[in-house]
Amino acid sequence: MPTSKFAIETLNFFKRLEKNNNRDWFNEHKKEFKSIEAKTKETYKHVYEALNKHDHVDGFKLFRIYRDVRFSKNKLPYKTHFGGSFSRKKPELRGGYYLHIQPNNQSFIATGFWEPNKEDLLRIRREFEQDDEEIRTIMNDKAFKSVWGEFVGDELKTAPRDFDKNHPAIDLIRKKQYIFTKTYSDKEVTSDTFLDDVNASFLAIRPFFDYMSDILTTNLNGESIL
Repeated sequence: MPTSKFAIETLNFFKRLEKNNNRDWFNEHKKEFKSIEAKTKETYKHVYEALNKHDHVDGFKLFRIYRDVRFSKNKLPYKTHFGGSFSRKKPELRGGYYLHIQPNNQSFIATGFWEPNKEDLLRIRREFEQDDEEIRTIMNDKAFKSVWGEFVGDELKTAPRDFDKNHPAIDLIRKKQYIFTKTYSDKEVTSDTFLDDVNASFLAIRPFFDYMSDILTTNLNGESIL
């Protein structure tokens, strides 16, 4: 994996953009931004290639810097970070990876299920209702937990419709997202080992992905639905 020394330029650019988040300033510095963006795309490509050595990732997307302000109270025109996602080969492989680069120690990686559709969400909840032992074994593994910790994301305040609010697995059932995140300091992002750590961390999520992929490609009897 290459070093991420480009990130020093990236972080510094976004720090300046935070103080000058307007179209005039950005247009004056657009050539600089396009150069940084091109280097960033190459680095995301390296992450994509590293992922494909231990997973089947069929593409990645680096999100545009322009913000959609139409329905937002925040009318600043530009994002002050890079974000990119990596999609696994569907329908047999589920889950996804995300890499976020932002100054002031706000960089992070994330993985899991951001917006499961209602069918997938119900299938996951029914699995946990039926048996939550395997998911808890995965999440309580010391090596796994040292990298990813606990689930984050939105959840209901009570049980979903048609679920028992007193069920032993209600802490899992009421979740609307199944996401893990890992944060990084600016110093870590600009270190030579950053991308190696990102790749190793993504590799560590595989027991969870394998389990969830099995759930989402079978019915409650374990029969394939593909």
